[in-house]
Amino acid sequence: MKQSALLNDAIDRIVESAHDIAEGLSAADLAYRPGTGANGIGWLLWHLTRVQDDHIADAAGTEQVWTSAGWAERFGLPYGTEATGYGQDIDEVARFSALDPTLLTAYLDAVTARTKEYLDTLSDSDFDRIVDENWDPPVTLGARLISVINDDTQHIGQAAYVRGLLEAHGS
Repeated sequence: MKQSALLNDAIDRIVESAHDIAEGLSAADLAYRPGTGANGIGWLLWHLTRVQDDHIADAAGTEQVWTSAGWAERFGLPYGTEATGYGQDIDEVARFSALDPTLLTAYLDAVTARTKEYLDTLSDSDFDRIVDENWDPPVTLGARLISVINDDTQHIGQAAYVRGLLEAHGS
């Protein structure tokens, strides 16, 4: 089995979980934060998608789906188009606009399609290519892709947990 096939399976699981988490939520549900410093479901789903979009576009040498397909305008968030959520403080997270869950999952679906297209072009030897020399040791494509999946799975878990808290408190 090609390494890209394993990564595609991991990405599919993230998407399936995101759809399950977002299903049936209202804008208020997406904005729900269990504490002042906590992230809401909507922000978590947006952030995990933005990071994947950013990192895959960089590795593939393409424009992000966020800007190339008009998602930044559709979302209309109070951030610059380069924002991925990485490093945002409590106030920035709080300004995230609650959205329709189908907008969040549609953006994730579009990014996932681009990610899978890219993964399908890779041979196993491509995973050793250096994509970021700002680290010691430099980051390979394989390490970057695993990092994206790790980040996405952590945030999916957080979003599922927040949804569980929301349901437990009678939303």
